[in-house]
Amino acid sequence: MVQTPSPRRRQKLAELISDDIKRWIATEGMVEGDRLPNERTLMELYGCAKGTVREALKILEVEGLITLKTGPGGGAVLHTPSMEPASRMLRNFLHFQSLDGHQVYQLRRLLEVEMAVSVVGRLGEDDFASLEANMESCECAQPHEEDHRRQRFLELEFHNCLARACPNPLLAFMCRFLNDMLRDLVVVKKAYIPERKQFDEANHRYHRDLVAAFRAEDSERVRTLMSEHMCDAEGHMSALEAEMAGQMLIAPESLSQGSDASPLTQMAQQLR
Repeated sequence: MVQTPSPRRRQKLAELISDDIKRWIATEGMVEGDRLPNERTLMELYGCAKGTVREALKILEVEGLITLKTGPGGGAVLHTPSMEPASRMLRNFLHFQSLDGHQVYQLRRLLEVEMAVSVVGRLGEDDFASLEANMESCECAQPHEEDHRRQRFLELEFHNCLARACPNPLLAFMCRFLNDMLRDLVVVKKAYIPERKQFDEANHRYHRDLVAAFRAEDSERVRTLMSEHMCDAEGHMSALEAEMAGQMLIAPESLSQGSDASPLTQMAQQLR
């Protein structure tokens, strides 16, 4: 039996107005701090009620495009949104897709290399200071669980520092999004347990060599190092996932009865 596609939901008037305002913002080249017309002007322009205008403005506020200020001199002020809300929404979408490290690295092996090459010659002394401070923090990690978790996050932050200097905003977003995905996987799969000295040492070495290549503005060296770094990191991630899967097969009950089990896990145990 052929299934008929479900009808597309008709957009509400407030959604249409918010979309039109976004187009207008882009067309007019408006920037952060600029103000939108007041509610009365928008009501007249769109021939709608105050409630509809307020709903449209609320949509823009939730999307992080404006800040609504009350009182005299208030109104809708343009705000440059951060990438975090968009990244979080995409990660939520993928949360139920059984994503693994290999799938993340299918993209990361390509995009991280191109991003790294794109920032050659664009890093200033402040950027190098941030990268070197990051490496120093990684190398000072202590041999206990919380520091290993922090170290994994610091290693990802090294790559975020590079992405912030990337001249291509889409490429920068994708690289930072993939780093956020890996950060989530680190937490969910406890990728900081057990201690992995070989992985730590490899990351330190690649990061030091990359900084030297960036300082020398050697694009080919940067490309080679980042490509090798991504392949090496994928290998460690795959080994870790296999190890964790083995532990789950051997003793699944131990994963939900530990002292760090979430309240939801504890509740599920009690209901069984």
